[in-house]
Amino acid sequence: MSELQLIRPHAKDLGGGFMVRRSLPAAQRQAVGPFLFFDHFGPITAGPADHHDVRPHPHIGLATVTYLFEGAQVHRDSTGVVQLIEPGAINWMTAGRGIVHSERTPAEWRGRARRSHGLQLWCALPAEHEEDPPSFQHTPAQQLPEVVLPQAAVRVLIGAAFGATSPVTTLSPTLYLDIALAAGGSLAIPDVAQERAVYSVDADITLGGVPVPAATLAVLAPGAQPTLHAERGARVVVIGGQPLGPRFMVWNFVSSRKERIREAEDAWEAQRFDPVPGETEFIPLPPRRL
Repeated sequence: MSELQLIRPHAKDLGGGFMVRRSLPAAQRQAVGPFLFFDHFGPITAGPADHHDVRPHPHIGLATVTYLFEGAQVHRDSTGVVQLIEPGAINWMTAGRGIVHSERTPAEWRGRARRSHGLQLWCALPAEHEEDPPSFQHTPAQQLPEVVLPQAAVRVLIGAAFGATSPVTTLSPTLYLDIALAAGGSLAIPDVAQERAVYSVDADITLGGVPVPAATLAVLAPGAQPTLHAERGARVVVIGGQPLGPRFMVWNFVSSRKERIREAEDAWEAQRFDPVPGETEFIPLPPRRL
C-alpha cells in the first residue's frame, strides 16, 4: 500500500441528536490492528434539557475502550460494575460471551450545561477469547505513564512506546497513544506495532510531509516511521496492534462466526441477556441484516 491510507469519517446520530464521527469500519478498511470501530464525539456543549444517555444495550465478541478528553459518564453493566468515567482514564470492557451496559450523564451534571468530548473504540477479541466471561477494567488517569519529550508529551494508554508501558491488560498486542504536540512541534511515529493509524482530534497535521486534515484516520504503511508535525499544535492519537482477521459485525455484536451473531440477536430479542442492576430501559434490536 502507499505511505498513507486516509479514511475520512462519516456522521452518525446515536440518538437525541448526539452526533459522532465514525472512521471505522470504513468501506476501504474494516480494522487497524484489533481496532474495528472508531467513534469521535464532541467537543460539544450539551444544554440543560439535552438527553444524551445511552440506554442498556448488549455486546458480544469485542472489547469497548472509552477515553474522555472532557466530561464524564456513568458506566453500569450486567456484571454489577458501576464506574464513573472521567477524562484521562482508560475503561476497557470485555464483552466476551455477552454483556449489557448503559452510559449515562452523572446525576450531579443533569439540568445544566455540560461539555462532552472523547473517543469510543472497539477491539476484536482473539477467536479463542470470544466466549470469555464478561469483565470490566478501569485504569485511572494517574496510573497511565506519560513521557515528556522536547516537542510533545505522550501518554501511553495501552501497549508500549517511547520506553513506557501501560498497565492495561489486553488479550492481543494492542497500541493506543495520546500525544499532545506543541505548536510547530515534530515527532517521529515509532514502529512499535504491526499495524498503526494516526488521528488528529483537533487540528490539521502532516505525516512525512503529507497533509492530513483533522478528524481523518491516517493508516501507516508497515514499518514506516513518518514525522508527525503540526504548525499550530495538535492532540493526536495513535492506534494499532496485531490484526486478528476479518469479523462479522452486526449492530453491537462482533464474532468470527456468522451463526453466533444470529444467536445473540435471538437472545437480545427474547431478553435472555443478564440485565443491568437498577436499569429498566433498553434499546430494542434493530431490523436484522443477516
